[in-house]
Amino acid sequence: MAFPERFSNLPEYAFPRLRALLDPHPAGGEQIAMTIGEPRHAMPPFVAEVLNASLAGFGRYPANDGTPALLGAISGWLERRYGTAIAPDRLMALNGTREGLFNAAVALSAERKNGATPVILTPNPFYQVYAIAALTVGAEPVYVPATAATGHLPDYASLPPALLDRVTIAYLCSPANPQGAVASRAYWADLLALAEKHDFRIFADECYAEIYRDTPPPGILEVAQQVGADPERVLSFHSLSKRSNLPGLRSGFVAGGPASIKAIRQLRAYAGAPLPDPLQAVAAAAWTDEAHVAESRALYQRKYRVADEIFGGLNAYMPPEAGFFLWLPVADGEQAALKLWRETGVRVLPGAYLSRDVNGENPGAGFIRVALVASEEETRRGLTLLRDCLYA
Repeated sequence: MAFPERFSNLPEYAFPRLRALLDPHPAGGEQIAMTIGEPRHAMPPFVAEVLNASLAGFGRYPANDGTPALLGAISGWLERRYGTAIAPDRLMALNGTREGLFNAAVALSAERKNGATPVILTPNPFYQVYAIAALTVGAEPVYVPATAATGHLPDYASLPPALLDRVTIAYLCSPANPQGAVASRAYWADLLALAEKHDFRIFADECYAEIYRDTPPPGILEVAQQVGADPERVLSFHSLSKRSNLPGLRSGFVAGGPASIKAIRQLRAYAGAPLPDPLQAVAAAAWTDEAHVAESRALYQRKYRVADEIFGGLNAYMPPEAGFFLWLPVADGEQAALKLWRETGVRVLPGAYLSRDVNGENPGAGFIRVALVASEEETRRGLTLLRDCLYA
């Protein structure tokens, strides 16, 4: 039995691929996992109390779009964080942002654009769900380099106008995974103008927006409001996995124009998997509370300083503006990851596993991604071993 041809060229997903590379070899020391972006900071202290008080909700089917309490909490957070008044009918709760980033493309990318196969733009390297969403809806994924030459964000405006006229969706992650680059207000405004000119939507993946050094990253919703952009041009995705150290809660949201959200909600009603109501109660409490976020952010900021101290002498070191990854240059990402594992037990991800070859080049091949998710002590130990192994 044949699989769909559109998925025939998919590479193995990053983490099974990493296991195939490293697991046949013994670790060279006590294992230190710095691969996956799974926060290991403390969960908010109120999680158990809110969950216990809401257990009866497991006896009901959950609210498809989000409970009024959750949508209200999200709306309040958006106004506090970005100064944007987003009504509940412009929001939908998600079973993790990956679900939303995928299903929104299914709901909103047309089968044809200007009489041709549609195009979905993605940075390269990128979060892998962007590519599978494009292939699922029969669009042509176009991988646009996000390298040092472009400020580690894609230069979509440099693409040919005829290609841009076929675009239905442009994905953009800010703060960027894996590089930690932040889209400025000017970048967002220029991208909004490009979307207006060529009639496409921007899917802004902003799930790292609450992890930063000093200045909160600007969000697309606030910039869209400032420049008077059409609300239907923009969908913004946020997550509690990173903000609140709750990756297992699988809770996020999407905000956008009312027509776009209506279409996404309709698809969810047929085919989605809404978050159980007790978990929505926990999510509502998390979006309402800022103390746990500030405490977690302070720990990340201490780990930024640890990384700066350990790698500050390397000319090629790029301190991340935000997020919790280091994007470290090496001669070859796979060889570096294997050497590091075999000699130290530190486990990192080759950058090529987050990228695609375009014209024979892979912009991630000369990098490794290192997650700063463990304790400060373990992070210092892992980064020191990494430096001494790969850069001594």
